[in-house]
Amino acid sequence: MNNNLIMISGKTASGKSLALRNLENPEGVMYLNCENNKGLPFKSKFKEFTIVDPMQVYEAMEHAETKEDIHTIVIDSVSYLMDMFESIYVLPSTNTMKSWGDYAQFFKKLMQHYVANSTKNIIFTAHTMDIYNEADMVNETLIKVKGSLMNQGLESYFSNVISTKKMDLTKLNKYESDLLNITEEEELIGIKYVFQTKLTKETVNERIRGPLGLWQTNESFIDNCAQLVLDRLHEYYN
Repeated sequence: MNNNLIMISGKTASGKSLALRNLENPEGVMYLNCENNKGLPFKSKFKEFTIVDPMQVYEAMEHAETKEDIHTIVIDSVSYLMDMFESIYVLPSTNTMKSWGDYAQFFKKLMQHYVANSTKNIIFTAHTMDIYNEADMVNETLIKVKGSLMNQGLESYFSNVISTKKMDLTKLNKYESDLLNITEEEELIGIKYVFQTKLTKETVNERIRGPLGLWQTNESFIDNCAQLVLDRLHEYYN
């Protein structure tokens, strides 16, 4: 079991990649860029690799296990990674039924073998969308993929799913904690990029989740910083 596993999900331009900027010992971060070699929104010292074939993610994770200096693997993002699998292996196939099965198995093998056996911190990012649930007649915010994985839900593979949000400061007044710090610039513009760690009554149809007791209620919104989440996970499990 890998207890140091995080899914950072959120809408486009809500701060998913930005959340990586304060990872400690950045030279020990293996960053797997699955988004067309799109640049990070900050200068990094990560070991950056551009993924052009999904199978390279398997190879990268195997390689990381042989390197003591690598402490964290980032897959940014699983949404683009699965789109890449579809483009390379499903759409050109003459047997699309088998290829869609391979699509699902690729992700399952990634989680059930490579992630489960990894000794590293692992951070996934993913894009969310609002999807109408006809059965419950509500809009759900979730990670959208295709095929059987959509029915199962990618979030079901993670015990810790946090969401990136761009919040009006007035909505953060009741969430005071040492993990939520408002800068002078944020005061001026009136908004802050945050992590949402727990559900609220306004977000009951999102798939945010975490182990019982990992976060206190006043920590429902914290600074947009993946290192804070890793630190809390290490404290919680150790």
